[in-house]
Amino acid sequence: MKLASYNNGRRDGQLMLVSKDLSKAVAVPAIANTMQQLMDAWDLLYPQLNELYEALNEGMFDNAEDFDESKCLSPLPRAYQWADGSAYVNHVELVRKARGAEMPETFWTDPLVYQGGSDCFIGPKADIPLASEEWGIDFESEIAVITDDVPMGVSTDSAQQHIKLLMLVNDVSLRNLIPGELAKGFGFYQAKPSSSFSPVAVTPDELGERWEDSKVHLPLITHLNSELFGRPNAGVDMTFNFSQLVSHVAKTRPLGAGAIIGSGTISNYDRSAGSSCLAETRMLETIADGKPSTSFMKFGDRVRIEMLDDNEQTIFGSIDQQVVEYKG
Repeated sequence: MKLASYNNGRRDGQLMLVSKDLSKAVAVPAIANTMQQLMDAWDLLYPQLNELYEALNEGMFDNAEDFDESKCLSPLPRAYQWADGSAYVNHVELVRKARGAEMPETFWTDPLVYQGGSDCFIGPKADIPLASEEWGIDFESEIAVITDDVPMGVSTDSAQQHIKLLMLVNDVSLRNLIPGELAKGFGFYQAKPSSSFSPVAVTPDELGERWEDSKVHLPLITHLNSELFGRPNAGVDMTFNFSQLVSHVAKTRPLGAGAIIGSGTISNYDRSAGSSCLAETRMLETIADGKPSTSFMKFGDRVRIEMLDDNEQTIFGSIDQQVVEYKG
């Protein structure tokens, strides 16, 4: 099943059922008006919604409209929880290597997670407004899952059953603000502005055999200013799968329905696949040449993030955003 949230002038948007090929969409107010309403009663509402999804794919809705990604907010325009991991430890290892630091062995067994701001996500086609290029503006191409209610202490084996939807993410980072914040010993805040998610969220079954072991085994494709930047495979070199991340985040507290858990920047040891953020490219340049040659994003730069199926058809729609100057 594929779902979106149209901008209807309200904070949480209008839940839309979207056809498998992303050609048609229809509102389903008799079942749920918003994505959060659906997540709150997933077990009850999903069977009803899935019947309508099958009918939509068969062209049985007279009131279905052409699906328009430009109308989309992030599938959950705001959420009770947004926790982002760093599941690709080779990426973390590279970060530390570039600054001559050893990586603790525990990083291979204990996931890194930070809690992001979830009250004001940006739409997938919306501009990214930031006040200064000096902050070191970077994109981070990722995958995220949405859960139903997850009990505290859930095991890794049980966690997968709580994963209901998947999305793509642009987890914007302000790299030049990060060192000062981490030096305080209290984590990110200003360095992590609003994130953006793909126009469409999909149930895991939409990925078929490409969803295995709680991983998505497909390349995540990023273009910067219309040029291919990277297409690392999200299922390769993922040290901690989504079930492990969900279990980790729920170790000491339950997760409410609609919680979003991110993978962190997709990264492969095979560097020919390119990267999913500018920081990684700059790290590789530093290791090779002693200094980076790639700049961070400037006002007017555009990033596009998407994932294609085996038939080269987009699965989630695309995140396609331009960085603009915020003037208050």
